[in-house]
Amino acid sequence: MATLAARSSGIVARKRTQLPQIAAQVPDGAKPESRVNRLARGVDNVHITTEGSGVPYAEALLAHLALQTLVLVMAGSVVGRGCVALMSHVVYKGRALPLAWVVRRGTQGHVPEALHIALMEQGQELIPPEARVVVLGDGACDGTDLQHTLHEAGWLYVCRTGSTVSASWDGTPFRLETVGACIKPGTLVAFPEASVTRDAYGPVFLLCCWAKG
Repeated sequence: MATLAARSSGIVARKRTQLPQIAAQVPDGAKPESRVNRLARGVDNVHITTEGSGVPYAEALLAHLALQTLVLVMAGSVVGRGCVALMSHVVYKGRALPLAWVVRRGTQGHVPEALHIALMEQGQELIPPEARVVVLGDGACDGTDLQHTLHEAGWLYVCRTGSTVSASWDGTPFRLETVGACIKPGTLVAFPEASVTRDAYGPVFLLCCWAKG
């Protein structure tokens, strides 16, 4: 537990995850090499699992944070050797605290929608059922199956989508790029009760915005 606490506090203090960087923040009087070795043994310890060492603390933290609206952010990044991690974070005082993740082989780019759904299901197991949750995602998070999953969980969500997506509003079909070609910088166009994609998923609140600058 002392090693786990040292690693966690070292990451926060150093804002890095490399073991030598973390070890520099561990004031235990040992030599730097010894601290690195101690942290490395902790990482390799088969008895330290996510379920035993992470989940109980995550659940306790989320129970307190859920007294207000929980904001989750989804993002992908390259990790390890030839792998991509899709992660969800809970936003707290300007920091993104890792909540759940899934890893697959590949390079940074498109991640299958099924992994986004699996990630949200992981987070749902940790978050109190009565919590008010808002999920933020980029253009890779606009799949209608994912939106349906979030809707079924009772969570709100905001995500970007591509300009080539088809939509329909008040019985009129159109493409988002058509709206984009008709607006000017600083313009915001809202389509309440719209549907998106050729499958007409909805209703959703659709916004087309061209920010100034």
